[in-house]
Amino acid sequence: MPRRRASQQTARGLTPVEIAALVFTLLWLGLVGWFFLTLPEDAARLTRGDPLRFMTTLLGVALPVALIWVATSTARTAQTMREESARLRAAMETMRESYDASQTRAAEELRGALDARIEEMNQAQAVLGAELAALQNPKAAVLTAPVRPDPPAGRPVAQGALALETEPEAEPLPPEDFIRALNFPETDRDAEGFRVLRRALEHHGTGQLVTASQDILTLLAQDGIYMDDLTVHRADAVLWRAFAEGNHGSDVAALGGIRDRSSLALTAARMKEDTVFRDAAHHFLRTFDRVFADFAPRATDGEITAFANTRTARAFMLCARVAGTFD
Repeated sequence: MPRRRASQQTARGLTPVEIAALVFTLLWLGLVGWFFLTLPEDAARLTRGDPLRFMTTLLGVALPVALIWVATSTARTAQTMREESARLRAAMETMRESYDASQTRAAEELRGALDARIEEMNQAQAVLGAELAALQNPKAAVLTAPVRPDPPAGRPVAQGALALETEPEAEPLPPEDFIRALNFPETDRDAEGFRVLRRALEHHGTGQLVTASQDILTLLAQDGIYMDDLTVHRADAVLWRAFAEGNHGSDVAALGGIRDRSSLALTAARMKEDTVFRDAAHHFLRTFDRVFADFAPRATDGEITAFANTRTARAFMLCARVAGTFD
């Protein structure tokens, strides 16, 4: 505001430079007038009679005045440019401060959102781990043998049936439930997800894969690696079927669709240094290989594609690339 007010005042009135130029102009004109007034009559008559001398005299009088005002105009232009430059610098400084403040606010909001998301995912994993533990622990049952009366004399004692029969294997899950279970519940309020998960744990093979997947996902989360954050390059269902049939190595290398370098580096370092992680990863890969081989023949290409987008399949892609399954 002070600069703008000073500029407006300058535009309305004379500047000190212009006042000085006006004073010098008046002094010069006064000096020239005094000179011509005191000039002898003969010299004045000689000047009036010669046009060339008259023009020379006129230039001698006007040229200093013109130079004075040219210098004054230059000084005023320079002053205006300095004021404009100062206003431009002030505007740029204001814009920079505003940009820095907006960037700081955006960074704080993003950090808060990430912290909230990580906290929500940690809570969901904790709830999921508790549900799995509760579902896997068998209920304690106290078996009491009934007291039988003595058989009547003379009657043979019937041989009791031996309890050698094992509980029949549960029916395989429908593909949509299988896929839903291996993607795990979205939040701790996903009742349908937990229902499907409980049903999956009743099936021996699927329950093993769910447990192994939960273990490896929990270990990866300790390094800040979450499956929802990874970008996956999807492979064709034909390659997944080839893998289910036992093809490994470079023929199915496109299944390793995780390209995130930081996640691959962290997982590789953990695989080398942490024996618990390494054992969990190899157990998970073996279980995945076995269970997926049973699932693939009864699934359509669309269901295999949906399965490849689950958290369990993403964990397989990451761990399999690090373990060298596709080498």
